[in-house]
Amino acid sequence: MTIVDRGSGPPLVLVPGLQGRWEYLRATVEALSAFFRVLTFPLCGENGSGRTVNPELGLDNFTEQIADVLARKALGQATICGVSFGGRTALRFAATRTAATSALILVSTPGPGYQLSPRHAVYVRAPWLFGPLFLAETPFRLRAELRRALPDARERRAFGLDALRSLFRAPVSLPRMAARARLLTGGDPAGDCSRVVAPTLVISGERDLDRVVPADGTSEYARLIPGARLTIIEGTGHIGALTRADLFAAMVRDFVRDGAGAAPGMHGQVA
Repeated sequence: MTIVDRGSGPPLVLVPGLQGRWEYLRATVEALSAFFRVLTFPLCGENGSGRTVNPELGLDNFTEQIADVLARKALGQATICGVSFGGRTALRFAATRTAATSALILVSTPGPGYQLSPRHAVYVRAPWLFGPLFLAETPFRLRAELRRALPDARERRAFGLDALRSLFRAPVSLPRMAARARLLTGGDPAGDCSRVVAPTLVISGERDLDRVVPADGTSEYARLIPGARLTIIEGTGHIGALTRADLFAAMVRDFVRDGAGAAPGMHGQVA
């Protein structure tokens, strides 16, 4: 398995989102590496993962990858940070590998009870036929968020060009994305929440700007996980970890450095 290893400091495993490739989080990796030793990887089934997906394992296909990363790097534990789909994997890992999880960070993660919209359910059933429509509509879902987070048109163009470069370097697999999307509607995330013992930070964008997953669903994790804190990145929606990567990294740094040792039951919100 290809393991990207950047920076120095406390170890942090960054779990990619639905695309399955860390390249789409490159700016986030670079920002976090100013404070952490960031370890990330392509999700199971992707080129470089060295693994095929076992349908019977579900999300545990990916939790086993996290465990493998820690074993290969001789790390007993690390902060586990999951973005969007990756948050579900991070949650599952923290619930089942408590000793290996020093802190848990859930970023814009689909909440418990998440269901695909009727349109997206059709895309998932026939990804080769309808998947291109999903990709084509993505810029429109993100348009309001990008205008708020990146008010300068030149910044938005640069962001768009960088996204295109990522797509060229790490092409997405529509069937694999569809298979991961189906996993979001199953499992027992609420039950996993009850088993998490690591200090937890839940990070969301603003409710009216996240057009990808409901921000209220993400914030539900702060209620279900004992002692979890909720932080809102103002002026962002689903991709605040990318558009405001430096701010996001500073939030994670402050939590791991100062907040992770707080007593259970302390909930807070930073705008």
